[in-house]
Amino acid sequence: MKPTAYPFSAIVGQESMKLALLLAAVDWRLGVLLRGDKGAGKTTAARGLAAFLPAPAPFINLPIGATEDRLLGGMHLEKTLQGEPTFKPGLLSEAHTGVLYIDEINLLPAHLGDALLDAAASGVNVVEREGFSVSHPAEFVLLGSMNPEEGSLRPQLLDRFALSVDVTVSLDPSERKTVVQNRIAYENNERNFCEIWQDEEQFLREQIITARLGLDAILCNEQILGEISTAICERGVRSLRADLATMRAARAYAALTGESSITSNHVVTVLPLVLAHRTRTRQDSPPPPPPSHSPQQPSPLQGDAKEALERIFVPAQMNAPALRAQQLEQHQRGTSTTSIGSASGAAVLTRRSETPVELDIRATIHSAVRERGSLQPQIADLHERVRVPKAGIRYLFVVDSSGSHAAHERMKLVKGAAVGLIERSFRQGDEVAVIVFRGTSAEVALEPTRDKQEALDGLAYLPTGGRTPLAHALHLAQRYITPSTILILLTDGRANVAHAAGDPWKESLTTAAQIQTAALVIDTEVPGLGQTFGQARELAKALRAEYLPINQLETSEDLIIALAGIPAFD
Repeated sequence: MKPTAYPFSAIVGQESMKLALLLAAVDWRLGVLLRGDKGAGKTTAARGLAAFLPAPAPFINLPIGATEDRLLGGMHLEKTLQGEPTFKPGLLSEAHTGVLYIDEINLLPAHLGDALLDAAASGVNVVEREGFSVSHPAEFVLLGSMNPEEGSLRPQLLDRFALSVDVTVSLDPSERKTVVQNRIAYENNERNFCEIWQDEEQFLREQIITARLGLDAILCNEQILGEISTAICERGVRSLRADLATMRAARAYAALTGESSITSNHVVTVLPLVLAHRTRTRQDSPPPPPPSHSPQQPSPLQGDAKEALERIFVPAQMNAPALRAQQLEQHQRGTSTTSIGSASGAAVLTRRSETPVELDIRATIHSAVRERGSLQPQIADLHERVRVPKAGIRYLFVVDSSGSHAAHERMKLVKGAAVGLIERSFRQGDEVAVIVFRGTSAEVALEPTRDKQEALDGLAYLPTGGRTPLAHALHLAQRYITPSTILILLTDGRANVAHAAGDPWKESLTTAAQIQTAALVIDTEVPGLGQTFGQARELAKALRAEYLPINQLETSEDLIIALAGIPAFD
């Protein structure tokens, strides 16, 4: 028996998310991307939205591993084998007038994401493949959800979402208590719980139906269009989809509130939803470092006070080796090594296979007709599609930015090493994340991104100073590790801040031993520049990582790193 969807009205808090979804219910072109914490109710809210759409309003969940045939439609195998070649509609057809929901959309294979773009924008799915030329309406609300810790979304697909909401779980004990109470009541008696919220659900449903009927009559004058364009330009957004999304969202909001025209208040309300994924909040650029010829005054600071002084160092120009991932043999892989980024890309050719992973129906039928003049294929006729891998690597940089690197301006070398590795190693489809540790804790300086320039800019502006919370940095890094991650740790190993109670160095070694990923440790101690301890080498052993002294970086050859999660790159 199919469970009853959790009532949309019963969702506690999350006002921005609920507003975005209600706007999408009024205008199907307002696709919504929900980004944020696990267990925040993203999927629950998405399923509840379908209940407000005019019947029939299907809720279609697109599996991450779906084939192009299943998404777009293709040849109907059974009828074709009976001598009647027939087109079989896919999920885009099934989603018409309803909701197409993609959980973990950032993990969706690139070729499926590309296939969604035109249909999501135009409302029509055109299929020209396997001898068919078919088109059908595909007007659906496109909803996607993702956890940014698991990777970013390609800019081309990201911009196709009109609205975006960063969903966070409330830390208000009273609100969380209400959420749990509602959920328990729903699980104990779905029917009774839904009846309690029936009036609120019916009110929203009627409000949406009325708003849909009056949507085209909502007026938008030139002054409002000017305000929209000005607001978008002030934030440096180049895509014109932002202007269109703002106008459509403001119009839907006006229709939802029963207004006859768009006002500035409507624009101001929806603008954060439009810009959330199109702008990045960056810190102001720090002041440039003093010229090298400036006389250096001896610092009166000593001990912890001297370590706490923060400075900005520009990266030194350094040549670095390229990091190349090498696929492990199949028998070396465990059951847990399937990469989230290893899904195949577009089909480029077909080949015979007695055990096809993805059956190429057209080639199989053609083989049977050509070889025996029959539409009944045999094992020898089976063909499978071969796709180009679209896997990428996540380069996770964990950078020691503590005060010890200010001595002799070693932070210039640290930044130069990181920049050099990115410049030499980064390829299309890869992504970079940066964790920096100094003072009393570590922090994520850059969430996973495929924008290489953003990563380079972020590294350049990292401040230096404070103590060395190495254990916390390693603990934080575990949240960002996937089977396709290469961890690059740049540190001298001088841990002096514990994450929990205990010895900071021993805690760092214990945490390092728990990390399961390909890794490279770059020892930032430089012989001749201060006292050396050799702790970074010991840390590399605990991580089971490659070890490379920073003073040997420029003379090192390219490194081949075994990585079970993705195919080998040339």
